[in-house]
Amino acid sequence: MTRSWKNSIRTRYTVAAAVFSLIILGALGATLDLVVRNQLQATAFEQVERVASQWSATARGGVLPRPIPAYAPVELIQVVDARHRVVDASKQASSTVPLSWLRPPADDRFQHTVECRPEGDCLALMAIRLTPEADAGVVYAARPEAELISGGGLELAIGGAIAFLVGMTAYRTWTLVGRTLRPVEAIRSRISEITVSDLSLRVPVPHGDDEIAQLATTANQTLARLEDAVEQQRRFASTTSHELRTPIAGLRTQLEEAVRYPGDIDPHETIRNALASTDRLEAIVDDLLQLARLRHGDPAPPESVDLGELIRANVADLPRRVPIAVGARQGVVVRGSRVQLARVLNNLLANAQRHAGSGVDVTLTVEDGQAVLAVTDDGPGVPPAHRERVFERFVRLDDGRRRDPGGSGLGLAISRDIAHTHHGTLRVEDSPAGARFVLRLPLAKPAESRPADGNGQGGPAGERLPMRCLKPSRLVDPRSVTDAP
Repeated sequence: MTRSWKNSIRTRYTVAAAVFSLIILGALGATLDLVVRNQLQATAFEQVERVASQWSATARGGVLPRPIPAYAPVELIQVVDARHRVVDASKQASSTVPLSWLRPPADDRFQHTVECRPEGDCLALMAIRLTPEADAGVVYAARPEAELISGGGLELAIGGAIAFLVGMTAYRTWTLVGRTLRPVEAIRSRISEITVSDLSLRVPVPHGDDEIAQLATTANQTLARLEDAVEQQRRFASTTSHELRTPIAGLRTQLEEAVRYPGDIDPHETIRNALASTDRLEAIVDDLLQLARLRHGDPAPPESVDLGELIRANVADLPRRVPIAVGARQGVVVRGSRVQLARVLNNLLANAQRHAGSGVDVTLTVEDGQAVLAVTDDGPGVPPAHRERVFERFVRLDDGRRRDPGGSGLGLAISRDIAHTHHGTLRVEDSPAGARFVLRLPLAKPAESRPADGNGQGGPAGERLPMRCLKPSRLVDPRSVTDAP
């Protein structure tokens, strides 16, 4: 994509630096011009005043040499009468034409001025009235102005210096900004080559540790995360397609057999099998929607949840294949979604019952400001090499496939995502026998936690919060639940 040079940062910075330097240097140049001009004029007036004072004293004595001797730089000296007739003059001054028509008044006998002659040059002139009397003469002493200020040479010199410095400033700014932005251009060029089909490219990182280098490093880290995310999405799409293909293929086969061999196929059995395949598809789709909500949806408003009461209520309503022993402290309150936490608990209990041999233990303790919920079974356990893999989507170990062929392999992935959205963790930890899944959640702050009432509902006195748990498949008598000591 082409861009106009007018919109270039390099151009804007260069113009801004040139304008700024022009303003500053212009002000400095004007000040310098005034200072130099005033200094040179003051020196010239001092010289002509000294000479004029010397000859005015001589003229009042009545003894003036003819011609008046004069020395550089003040070589123009004249004495004129009251009618401006030249009485005496130096060799360099006219003997007939006065140097000036200025006649100081009686109350201000010393006056200086700049007289510009028809020849084009200007004189620094001092006029001294000899006496206050009306017929008193005047002594003039003059010298040419310094060449530096007489013909605009000072202004030309200062203007030329300003132009040179502004040009150098613009050139240096153009060069430095171009050198600074060169890595940015390289980064832009490389990013323009990156496409979704190939995210392996990385932007060049310039030497040093300045802001641009940090930008390039951050861009590379972002590209790496993006590449990983895209790769995960590709694997997820592939795995999802495979998982959905199996029940769809089974459903299609059953229906095709029913159509082709209507006399040999029991329609009721075909419908039951089709419903089972549909149930599995529905479970997979529901789990996928739950994952999408957890990762991209807005979080539910947090509420105070007493985990001990939540455990007892869900265990009591859970269909049990093996006994479940519960050892849960009272008053362990966390902040979060009751529905999502119940989903995690039910997933862990269902997974534990699926693999347990004789029983499941559920414990709730507090460690280091965290609620620690552990679900332990006495089954074959999870090999250490697969303890992280079981939380991946659609991952089911061989034992899990054998015990639950219709599972989606998303329950543990959803549970870990829920734990992360609650700022907690879910992992498999060491256990003497079987598998031990441990959920850790930060405890609610004292100001946020609400005591549980007699019905197990968290809330202040007179307020009852609804216990929103997952809908149970069947009810179990709470007295059949064993409380661990």
